[in-house]
Amino acid sequence: MSGGGQAALTELWQRRWPSCPPVGYKLRDPYRDVWVRFHSLPESKRYAEDEGEYAVVLERYNTILDELFAGADVYVITPVWATEAEVPSFQPDAGYWQSLLVEDDPDPEFRTYCHLFAARRPWRRGCIDELLRDIADDTVAGVLIADIWMQRIHHPYDGGADVFLATSEERDRMRDRHADWLSSHPSGL
Repeated sequence: MSGGGQAALTELWQRRWPSCPPVGYKLRDPYRDVWVRFHSLPESKRYAEDEGEYAVVLERYNTILDELFAGADVYVITPVWATEAEVPSFQPDAGYWQSLLVEDDPDPEFRTYCHLFAARRPWRRGCIDELLRDIADDTVAGVLIADIWMQRIHHPYDGGADVFLATSEERDRMRDRHADWLSSHPSGL
């Protein structure tokens, strides 16, 4: 990603999500009015145990992703977590976007940096299934999938996905369409 591309992506993020850095787990509190969480398996089961359950996990992830992004380009933003500020190598199809100091501890061994890499790609169902399966297995964490205007975000995690929509009305419609995928906990977690 060029310096101009990095700056443009940062500007888009700051315009739409000014109360939070691009770190998935930090989005929920400042943006509760447009947030909904969907669980990946029935009865809020966290991890798939067989191929049938993996099929359910991928079906749920892809159903929501299709509703959000069908026919559009998306950014797949992948973090590399580290204790050093130096930007690590990543993958050839994703460009370096930015680094964030997420935990600023006086002891350098306990500082946590989040190095973000972004790849722009056309959304099509199944195009990131391998990544989604890694997320479901908790071998990858912190991925954000966003439209190119940063209006909608899908943040998959091991057990489900946090979804951030453009308006609370849009959030309510999506929540109602998939009510059987919601948590029974009053907070929505």
